[in-house]
Amino acid sequence: MENNFSAGVLFCIFVAEGWSVLIIFNEGNMAFRDLNISKQILMALEEAGFEQPTPIQEQAFPVIRSGKDMIGIAQTGTGKTLAYLIPLLMKLHYAQGSYPRALIIVPTRELVVQVCESVELLTEFMDLRCVGIYGGTNIRTQQAAVYEGTDVLVATPGRFMDIYMNGIIRTSQVKTVVVDEADRLMDLGFMPQLRSILEVIPEKHQTLLFSATFSATIDEMAREFLAPAPVRVETVAPATPVEHVSQLSYEVPNIATKINLLKLLLEDKDVFCRVMVFTETKKNADRIVEKLGDYWKGELSVLHSNKAQNSRLNALKAFKEGRTRILVASDVAARGIDVQEVSHVINFDIPSIPEEYVHRIGRTARAGREGTAISFVSGKEEPRFEAIEMLISQQIVRAELPEHLEISDLLMDEEKVQTANIVYQRGRPQGGGAFHAKSAKNSKTPQKVRMNRTKEGRRKKR
Repeated sequence: MENNFSAGVLFCIFVAEGWSVLIIFNEGNMAFRDLNISKQILMALEEAGFEQPTPIQEQAFPVIRSGKDMIGIAQTGTGKTLAYLIPLLMKLHYAQGSYPRALIIVPTRELVVQVCESVELLTEFMDLRCVGIYGGTNIRTQQAAVYEGTDVLVATPGRFMDIYMNGIIRTSQVKTVVVDEADRLMDLGFMPQLRSILEVIPEKHQTLLFSATFSATIDEMAREFLAPAPVRVETVAPATPVEHVSQLSYEVPNIATKINLLKLLLEDKDVFCRVMVFTETKKNADRIVEKLGDYWKGELSVLHSNKAQNSRLNALKAFKEGRTRILVASDVAARGIDVQEVSHVINFDIPSIPEEYVHRIGRTARAGREGTAISFVSGKEEPRFEAIEMLISQQIVRAELPEHLEISDLLMDEEKVQTANIVYQRGRPQGGGAFHAKSAKNSKTPQKVRMNRTKEGRRKKR
């Protein structure tokens, strides 16, 4: 093991089980101009207000520019997108040919749009083309954009294969493949599509994997897709919440009371100035918008998979531009969505997968800012919340419910299911009906049935 000090960064490099691992324990004070970045990209960064690189950016740049395969592990909200885009765009230099030279695979359409926006920001003073393709919209329009020519192609796995099979995408010039949000791609079951994509990419290329966590499945994925002895850059222990997030929770008995609590908190517009509300189900997201729409109809956006493509993109755009104050979303928005200055993340439902909690609260306190994460915990969700506390090795503060909160006795249908099942299991069904008559008939022993049939036959003969 080798310990080094560089620009205020304490890190170590070691080789184990085929990995060259670079782990950064704290960030330095370097500026982007210290990283040998091209003048055009520096101008774009300065105009956008970026001054200092994050640890993942600082340590990923030289590895990517060296041409080695790499996996980058860093918290949500630490700038993984720019960590691969800046060195990638520097390698491309300028627009060239008609076929893509870099391919970026992401799990959702929202991330396709966001990565394309980041490319647009960084290439303001460069001549490079970027096309994004994703499902849920007109495939012919996207095929025409690809056919016109691009340098960077950003795609969801399914739509990439659809357009490739139509003979529109040519991969012969692809030199770099980025698999972003790799853990999310695995969660969504995209491994078969990823294998198909990597099979049609030239054998000689650089592969970059970026993920917020490093699980056994990501390890397996990296060993399959990356060259032997890739470099792994890890800036923080996995499943660690963003440093500047204040976390607290409320014990709330049911969904109706959760809605009352949410309404009460959101009334303070000065404090809750830009809020993301996460739900486990699309039904609860729609309930929130329905119940709060009378109060803040013009301030609400909703984002989940049942919404039409244009509706989802417009909702996200309105929230990012500050035209709406509250974005209600299912977990589809928890990964990779970069919205600046989110003051609060509210977990209306506790996620069933503990790691999702870390990704959700990473939507606030981005780029070193302060933020607050609030969780509404019902009795049924208590085991989930305890699993989250165990994962992050923290006990989250339990706050007292506001004095003026209305505690509701109303239970939604899904909250009644468990009670209904218990009653059904304890009581034997009564009465007749076709189903019960058929069951009683079928419960007779085979011998008895045969005897009855024999007697019936004898009566007929007489």
